[in-house]
Amino acid sequence: MNHKLLTILLSIITITPLMAQQKIVQTAGRQQLGEFAPEFAHLNDDILFGEVWSRNDLLSMRDRSLVTITSLISQGITDSSLTFHLQEAKKNGITRTEIAEIITHIAFYAGWPKAWAAFRLAKDVWSDDIKGSDAKAEFARSMIFPIGEPNTAYAKYFIGNSYLAQVSTSQIPFANVTFEPGCRNNWHIHKAEKGGGQMLVGVAGRGWYQEEGKPAVEILPGTVINIPANVKHWHGAAADSWFAHLAFAVPGEESENIWLEPVTDEQYNNLSTK
Repeated sequence: MNHKLLTILLSIITITPLMAQQKIVQTAGRQQLGEFAPEFAHLNDDILFGEVWSRNDLLSMRDRSLVTITSLISQGITDSSLTFHLQEAKKNGITRTEIAEIITHIAFYAGWPKAWAAFRLAKDVWSDDIKGSDAKAEFARSMIFPIGEPNTAYAKYFIGNSYLAQVSTSQIPFANVTFEPGCRNNWHIHKAEKGGGQMLVGVAGRGWYQEEGKPAVEILPGTVINIPANVKHWHGAAADSWFAHLAFAVPGEESENIWLEPVTDEQYNNLSTK
């Protein structure tokens, strides 16, 4: 594959922090070819995936997906193997917007018909991200991070519907939290004996953050909110806007979240009209 192409493609996306090495378990080779070609199955499952793909301390899973997709499309391989790697790319964090740009870029180097074939598969893989014309679907298309699944585990601490997509679980874990208009979490405290707290980064839409006894702060895309440990606060969407922020848990000693009372409609409505 053209080295210049690979270099340019790698610059399309923001390279994520390197993750701790995690062993990948693959069984497709043995399931499909175990009896007919056991050595090939071994090489596929144990070497290619078990060793090469598992070296994510050297190259992230996201970047390996990008390299693999580029290689397959460049060779005109648009069968089930490309579908599989597109599905893995989605799991590894490549968004609908990014895959569209990646394949468009590949088209100029690998050929237009190959890109058309790849787009047909990619549309199916990312179909759940683009279905619907409602406000939620439109909002999902507007941001780089996925909305994720309904935040049912913490629903009792929210007024309205929220969604959670875990972006990273290594080094400093963080998630993308999405709020429908008017949704907000309860007053709460990130308790810690030392260190601790939370950091929010606005991703899309418009929202609010408020500490007890202080005026609310508007959160827009790119706004950074640093929340000290042991400070009572809440955050959520504006009344007329979907909203999403990244939530970073700051490491601390003896840390825990203390959930308190809801933000009342009176408190929230007075805030929203200011």
